Amino acid sequence: MDRARFSPPTSAGSGWAASLALHFAARGPRSVLAGNRHRGPLRVQKALYPEGEAVCQAIVLHPPSGIAGGDQLAIEVTVDRHAHAQLTTPGAGKWYRSDGAEATQRIDLRVGEGATLEWLPQESIVFDGARARTATRVSLAADSRFIGWDMLCLGRAASGERFSQGRVELLCRVDRGKAPLWLERGAFAGADPMLASPAGWAGRTVCGTLLCSFPELPQHAAGLLAALRALTPPDGAPHGISALPGVLIARYLGDNAEAGRQWLTALWQILRPACCGRPAVVPRIWNT
Repeated sequence: MDRARFSPPTSAGSGWAASLALHFAARGPRSVLAGNRHRGPLRVQKALYPEGEAVCQAIVLHPPSGIAGGDQLAIEVTVDRHAHAQLTTPGAGKWYRSDGAEATQRIDLRVGEGATLEWLPQESIVFDGARARTATRVSLAADSRFIGWDMLCLGRAASGERFSQGRVELLCRVDRGKAPLWLERGAFAGADPMLASPAGWAGRTVCGTLLCSFPELPQHAAGLLAALRALTPPDGAPHGISALPGVLIARYLGDNAEAGRQWLTALWQILRPACCGRPAVVPRIWNT
């Protein structure tokens, strides 16, 4: 790992300052967790091999179970050449109501030559009154492979809570080499008109995005799009799938996190063999 690039967050005052740096490497046919450094309440307990030695699975744990105002979280993942890493989380993440302090999360993912990374966290729930800022940056080598997703839930729908106050800022960037494949930036406040506008969230409360990029995508895009578009979310929510130069994007916009997750999982099950050269094996942690 390039240690010079890893800078743990500074003190967050009354909040948690937590960081996690993971380094995956290939040792012959085996992918291993070669580096695991953490500070504060972010960690991975051990490497798992649910489908053999070629894929190293890690479950990212955040013991406080939620991000509060003033918290600063930083996650850095480096996957060296020819290694294959799959990362997920044990349950939904939560952004708690804040009395004014902003909470931040920075995720940096770097995938080396011939390497593969699957970034598959479970959904994040933004409580009413939360002040959240999150940035995800993915850096891909010329022949690396990546599947990642993110699902954001505004308010706790099960209890009738809406996101009526607070603020969310989002950034997601994917580069291959020095060329950007995907760049998305957005911000909205509680009760923002864009949350109700057809040009924004259209009154929905759950938004999911899946991104997939691999060298052979241009040759497989048409066939993959046909297979993926044959699948619809179980709740019939608005959705879409597109292929841009170098990246395939799927979107869900609805009110049911479980339905959105089921749809993204079904898409991943089709994409994984094409992107990663392996059949889809659903992580056991998703069923607990």
